[in-house]
Amino acid sequence: MFKAELDDIDFRILKELQADGRMTNVELANRVGISAPPCLRRVRKLEQAGIIRGYRALINAPALGYDLVAFCMVGLKHQSDANLKSFAAASRDWPIVRESWMVSGDSDFLLHCVARNLGHFQDFVVEQLTATENVDTVRTMLTIRKVKDDGLVDLK
Repeated sequence: MFKAELDDIDFRILKELQADGRMTNVELANRVGISAPPCLRRVRKLEQAGIIRGYRALINAPALGYDLVAFCMVGLKHQSDANLKSFAAASRDWPIVRESWMVSGDSDFLLHCVARNLGHFQDFVVEQLTATENVDTVRTMLTIRKVKDDGLVDLK
C-alpha cells in the first residue's frame, strides 16, 4: 500500500466529506476555499486513487429496532492461512456482523455485531459462530452506550 501525496486542500476536502458526504460540490468548494471545477477534479482524483472508498448513509439502528451492539473476540483452533481466510469469508456472510477484523493478541478476530435484541444475538453466537469449523473460543462483550462516533480518520 502506498501513502498518498496530498496537500492541505485535499485534506480539507476529505475532512468535509467525512463530516457530510451529501453536500454539493459547490458547497464543498466554498468550504475548502477553491472554485467548483478544480474541487470536483480533486474529489474524482481522490475517488480514483481509492482514498475515498465510497459514500453511505449512517443509519440509526435503534430507530429500526436493532437495539443491541456487541463485540465478539474469536480464537481459532489453528491459525493457518487457509483457516484464517475461511473464517474471514464466513464472517462476511453473517448479516449480524457489521465489521470483522483479523487481530493480533489473545484472539484472532474481532467482530462488531448489531442485533435486534439479546435473543437474536445469542442465537447467532450459539447456532452460527461457535458452530463454525475451527472456532475454539468466543468471548462476547455487550455494549452499554456509544460515547464517541467520529469519522474513522482524524483529519485535522
